Amino acid sequence: MKVVFFGTPDFAVPTLDALVAAGHELRLVVAQPDAPAGRGQALRAPPVARWAQARGLPLIQPTAVRTPAFAQAIRDADADIGVVIAYGRILTPAVLAAPRLGCVNVHASLLPRWRGAAPIAAALLAGDTETGVCTQQMVAELDAGDLLLSARVPIGPQETAGNLHDRLSALSAQIAVDTLAQRSSLRPVPQDPAGVSWAPKIGKDDGRVDFTEAADALDRRVRAMTPWPGGWTPWGREALKLREVAPVAGAGVPGTILSTQPLVIACGAGALALREVQAPGKKPVSGADFANGARLRVGAPLSPPESP
Repeated sequence: MKVVFFGTPDFAVPTLDALVAAGHELRLVVAQPDAPAGRGQALRAPPVARWAQARGLPLIQPTAVRTPAFAQAIRDADADIGVVIAYGRILTPAVLAAPRLGCVNVHASLLPRWRGAAPIAAALLAGDTETGVCTQQMVAELDAGDLLLSARVPIGPQETAGNLHDRLSALSAQIAVDTLAQRSSLRPVPQDPAGVSWAPKIGKDDGRVDFTEAADALDRRVRAMTPWPGGWTPWGREALKLREVAPVAGAGVPGTILSTQPLVIACGAGALALREVQAPGKKPVSGADFANGARLRVGAPLSPPESP
């Protein structure tokens, strides 16, 4: 098939590779514009754009997608189908209708559960035991199209968003190829409105750990926010990064130290072992080593005096 591809982050790159390997022709690649990155904040092309540039493929990175010019660019690609995966922008009906067979979206959840921007984090936060990927025939309403194919995977008890991201990225590539191969015989299935749940975009504050919550919930939060924005708790005027934690038995005033070797903090229900942490400007260390260096005391709150 002749394909116009919409995608931006590294999650989408395996699907590009798989489409090419399956013999599809990429008529046009669409990615979001270059963005500041790194300490110097120099402009850097997103992974999908770099992939297309390295292969000399037609690439556009529009700053505005709700324009007649953008819709015309998609029509000019003369594609059979559009494949959309983690593009990050809402496409207009004119764009969705431009390819002969419309546009198919590859989504990292089992729709209608976890529509929206951050389905991987949402599944982990909720304590789901399984998730997956699916394809949908795109419509103007966000993630509301009829379902085409899906594949399920279990979520491990210690799995992080980063681990799950990589597994679902690989699975998305296979589902995308299978969907295009079977497109003429697939029977689209409408989504059940009763099963809809939403996965909003996450930000830095979503990684904050509030020890008045249950330890199990905080473990899920840290894993859901790893690698970004990461779990953290206030440390003076800065943040102590919680890189690896585990719920354990224990009780006490939430936020107080129950043990330093290992480092265990009381929660609203149960306790949380801080297995690996990272203080501001420091390298990651075990919770026990951090407790020793910071001279933490059992019974004290996990917070140093405010910096002057």
